[in-house]
Amino acid sequence: MNPNPSPFFNSITKKYLMAASGFVLAGFVMVHMLGNLQVFLGQDALNAYAYKLQSIPAVLWGFRLVLLVATVTHVLTAISLVRENRAARPTSNGHEKFVQASTGSRTMGLSGSILFAFIVFHVLHYTVRLTHPEYNQIEHYVLAESQKHVHDVYTMIIMGFEVKWISALYIISMALLCLHLTHGVSSIFQTLGLRNSSWKPRLDALATSYGWIVFVGFVSVPISVLAGVVK
Repeated sequence: MNPNPSPFFNSITKKYLMAASGFVLAGFVMVHMLGNLQVFLGQDALNAYAYKLQSIPAVLWGFRLVLLVATVTHVLTAISLVRENRAARPTSNGHEKFVQASTGSRTMGLSGSILFAFIVFHVLHYTVRLTHPEYNQIEHYVLAESQKHVHDVYTMIIMGFEVKWISALYIISMALLCLHLTHGVSSIFQTLGLRNSSWKPRLDALATSYGWIVFVGFVSVPISVLAGVVK
């Protein structure tokens, strides 16, 4: 029996799977943030955007399937790589690695675990509306252009973020997402062999900027709701 692991499941393959799934998820985060920001364009704009997303079920569910596969792949490969690293890590240089590592890299496991739990809650909260079934009773909104009766996503978002603990949970989770992205996006470049010594500072700055842009974009919505700017 061959003692070597299958080439399809070695650490290099897992790192490429992590990078590919991370790229998909990081891209989705930006698209999702831009969609959320349409709340500042008004009730009709956001509800029309949400309706367009829901109007083609094949595309919508295909998109959700890709996200589900990317999320499961990212989580499982992360767990596997962490176990491999712990098994192979010598105890003598543990302190040195901790000092040299960034905050983002040291907390990837923790931030990833909390973010996964938040994603589950977020889906149950706004998508499935299982935690707050009263959102299903919101009166339909009539789009100005087409006169179609659609679900009032705008009002649902405001109702959700008017609850202070939900907004607080959302803001904290977005801070962890920012931290996760600043290291994760940089790691994608490293896995692809693009982060050499000359490009490392620029790519790290790009990853940090990306994380902060996502953080500011997402938290601007609950903060604006709590401040009464969006109402």
